[in-house]
Parts: sequence; C-alpha cells; structure tokens
Amino acid sequence: MNDVPDSDREPTEPLQPREQLEPEPAEPVEPEPVEPEPVEPVEPEPVEPEPVEPVEPEPVEPEPVEPVELVRPQWAPPAPGSAPEPTTPLPGLAPSLLPPPPVPPVPPVLAPAGAPADLTVRMPAAHADRSAPRSPAWLIPVVAAVALVVGLGGGLLGALAYDRISDDSPAGAGYSDDGLAGVDLKDSPPLAAPGSVAAVAQAVLPSTVQIIAEYGGEATGASGSGWVMDGNGHIVTNNHVVADAAKNNGPIVVVDHDRNRYDAEVVGRSPIYDLAVLYVKESDKLKPAAMGASTKLQVGEPVVAIGSPLSLPDTVTSGIVSYLHRPVTTGAVDSQSWIDAIQTDAAINPGNSGGPLVNQKGEVIGVNSAIATAGGGSIDSEAGNIGVGFAIPVEQVRVTVDQILKTGKAQYPLIGATVKTGGVPTGTGAEINEINSGSPAEKAGLRKGDVITHVNGSRVSDGNALIVAIRTHQPGETVEFTITRGSKEQKVEVTLDGKEG
Repeated sequence: MNDVPDSDREPTEPLQPREQLEPEPAEPVEPEPVEPEPVEPVEPEPVEPEPVEPVEPEPVEPEPVEPVELVRPQWAPPAPGSAPEPTTPLPGLAPSLLPPPPVPPVPPVLAPAGAPADLTVRMPAAHADRSAPRSPAWLIPVVAAVALVVGLGGGLLGALAYDRISDDSPAGAGYSDDGLAGVDLKDSPPLAAPGSVAAVAQAVLPSTVQIIAEYGGEATGASGSGWVMDGNGHIVTNNHVVADAAKNNGPIVVVDHDRNRYDAEVVGRSPIYDLAVLYVKESDKLKPAAMGASTKLQVGEPVVAIGSPLSLPDTVTSGIVSYLHRPVTTGAVDSQSWIDAIQTDAAINPGNSGGPLVNQKGEVIGVNSAIATAGGGSIDSEAGNIGVGFAIPVEQVRVTVDQILKTGKAQYPLIGATVKTGGVPTGTGAEINEINSGSPAEKAGLRKGDVITHVNGSRVSDGNALIVAIRTHQPGETVEFTITRGSKEQKVEVTLDGKEG
C-alpha cells in the first residue's frame, strides 16, 4: 500500500515496504559539553513619553429652528414705519398676543392660624420686569382694613400727578364747553328688556376697545381697555392705562371691535378717580355705548365685564354684583385714587382696566379698575382674578368726564383735615388727626380727636370710608357730618373745598 502523496512536493517513486528495509547500525555520539557564554545585563534606556497635545473638539452649531408664528387672521401686519402691533409687551409676537407658557406655580405662604387674610388690590393691567423682555402683563391698586394695596396691570403706572393741558380753558375738537351736554350721547339702552349674556355681549362688544399705550419707553408697553362714550370720538378708560404715555407724550392707539386702529390723544385725566378721557379724530366707525345708573343696582344682580385681559380683545365674562359702596384705595401711597366701588365676581384680569361693566340691558354701569389677589405683593407683581373685582360707578364717570370735557382737568372735594387710615378697623368711625388752618373743617368747628361717624346720614366705619364718602360729592357742596366728641354726639355742616387731581 502506498502513502498518500504530499501535494506540496513532486511525486517520487513508491517506497519499499518496511519489512524489506534493513536498518544500518548507528554509532553512539557523545555530545560535547557546551559552556554558556556569560550574558551581560542590558539596562533599558529610559524613554520619556512625548507630550500629547489636547485636541479641542470643533464646536457644532445647532441647526436653526424656525419660530412658530402666531397669527390672528383678522389682524393685518403693520406697514413700514407705523406703530408695532399691540403686543403686550412682547414686540416679536404677532397680533394674536397669546401669553407665554405658564410659570410653575409657587406654593403660597400660609399665614399663621388666626391671622387676618392677606388681600392685595391691583389695577388689572399688563406689566413685567423692566430689566427683561416684557411679557403680558399685565396694573393691575394703601393698606386698609384688609390690606388693600394696589398693583398695576400688562406694565402700567400708578396714578401720577395731573398734567394741566393749558393755563386757560382749552379749545379744540376734543373739548366741549357744555361738557356732557355738548356731546352726542346714546340715550336708550341697547336692549329694551334684560337679556342673556350672549345678547348683552353682542350689543356692547362693538362699543368696547383695546388701548395700547407707551410705557417705560416702549410704544406697546401698556395694554388696557376702554369704551366709546359718545358719537364725537371720546373714549373712557382708566388713568393708570395711559398715565405714562400722557406724561411723556408717548403714542396711544385705540383698536376697535373690527381691528381698526386709531391714534388717540389725551383730553384730560384724573389720578384721584383713576379716569381718563381720550379723543379719536376719525370716529365714524366707532359705535357709542349707553350709560346707565349704578344707583339702581342690587346685590346679586347679573353683570357682564368686557375688555382685553392679557391682550386678548373682546373677552366677555359674567358674574353678579357682590357688594355696593365698597371703599377701595388704588395707586401708590403718595398718589392714591379712591373708589366708592361696585364689587363683582365677574372675572377681571390684567388688561381689563378701563373696560365697561354693564347691566342686563347693555348699559355701562361702571368702569373696571381693580382686582383683589390673595397672598400680597407689590405694584410690580402680576396677578390674576380670584373673583373679587372693583369698578368705578358710572355716576362718578359722568361727573369727572363732564369736568374734563369743559376744562381738561378734574377736581375732587376735601375738608382740609387728615384722618387715620389703615390698621385694624374698629368700625367706630374716622378719627381726625389734624385740622389745617383756614380749612373748611376749621371753619365748621371740627377739632382734633373728633370721630366722624356719619356723612349725610350714611355711616362711615373708618378713615378710608370717610374719604370715599366725601369724594362722592363735589366741591362747593355742603355735607352734614355726625361726630362724636368725648361722650357727646353732634351734627356739623361742612362746605367742601376743591382741588385739581
């Protein structure tokens, strides 16, 4: 049998079988001893590692993301050179003016057990941190019985010193020598009978406007509401909505229900009553509202609030009259406005300032001006509705607007005395702290320490209530005070003085 050929070499002849081979005898070989050569140890040469330079990664620029544009169809973008759209107060957004994503809520600080509730009354308007880009913000109202302190809504100023329009009686299209008697007011209510909220909204929305005013150097820094008072182009709003623009001759724009824009000018304003009258020259498209009477209101009666909260125009909310003749102070400590307010639970938020509060017939019975918020805060704090809002009665609107139309300024009454305000209310009346020399109070025989308990028969519980009660009257009127002096009660007549504001 043959071995398998090796494929790596050339083939050879077949090998003979093992039994036929005769092995040759091998001679033994003795190995020679080999002495190993000594090996000298070799020390390795030290190798210094070469420094490795750090490699900085190349910065990778993220791909730009196109922002989502919020567009409201019925608003047209502004033409070049015109005022920006009413963003409140984010200048980059389109006119839909949706608010930014909500900030995570901060847990409220609970008051100790038995402590009085902390309520803060604010003017509901947009405002923001002036060191950062403005966000809708949103005015939105001194310490009284329940710590009524006012903040300003959407970037709004508090009541400022009144600006006189001229030394003499003003003349111009925005003024009326006869006051309200010389303008075209709407006499009849929009609805003949009390209607639904939907019917009231349909009737009053065309008479409600949004107001965009300069604040803090920004043309659209303040946002509020207003309503068309007559057929002559007069708009009523809150003073704190336009105070900064009026002081700095900044732009004021009125936007109507159909999104038409009008440049407006200030006819006059009253920080004391937190009211202002604007004038629009081209007013053919504006529909006036009808003024009613707040004196006919009853607690529990349905009311509707209309305005532009958070820069959302034509917003309608409804509620009831929660209280009447609520004394509320608004504004900074040195320039307060005092409201004999209508209290309502209709939702009022920053941006509602100046908008109408109307009855079931669609008549304006008040001007939304302030809101209360739980938890306290400062005049730069943003706040929202908790169901406690305040409106200026339309009777005060009539008086103040009539004065402004005639002279460009308003007056408020005073007695020339100071009374205690704030602290814990006792309900016993208003104690006189000081009597000014030559004042109506001195002429009437009032003294320091007297406690005034009634004005024309109506009870006053504290100093705030007394001030508000006096300011529902006019300079030159004579009012009757009921006072307590020691243990005796007596009545005193005081003729009110007047001052601009």
